[in-house]
Amino acid sequence: MDAIDRKILAVLQEDGRLSLTDLADRVSLSLSSCHRRLRELERIDAIQGYRAVVDAAQLGLGFEVLVFVTMRQEDRRTLQAFDTAVSRISHVVQAQRLFGDPDYLLRVVTADLASYQRLYMETLAELPGVQRLNSTIVMEQVVAPRPLPA
Repeated sequence: MDAIDRKILAVLQEDGRLSLTDLADRVSLSLSSCHRRLRELERIDAIQGYRAVVDAAQLGLGFEVLVFVTMRQEDRRTLQAFDTAVSRISHVVQAQRLFGDPDYLLRVVTADLASYQRLYMETLAELPGVQRLNSTIVMEQVVAPRPLPA
């Protein structure tokens, strides 16, 4: 990956809806050269998809919680079962396995505290292998998800 590829990625992270013509102009490439590079970046999964950035509050999902998960056991089968189960919960918008304690960090969005409490009791607490859940309510998003540095 060279500087031109990085510039393509930076431009697309700012505006993924650019036409190929506009993208080529912004990175100073011919249309065919830009198209070839773009397809290669997609092929190697440097570009994994294109999405709209949506305001969760506009969807009635303005309550955000970070959930720290400590596992009772950490064998491969239990972790795979947990990973599969948590990936099916639509209100979990991000899940990361961590080194050390806790074992996982989940980012969860719901409508309000009552909705989160139901999700916690009926779903999160029932996930395979869970020993302990520790929830922290997000007060304010100081830095919104942003493009990766080029």
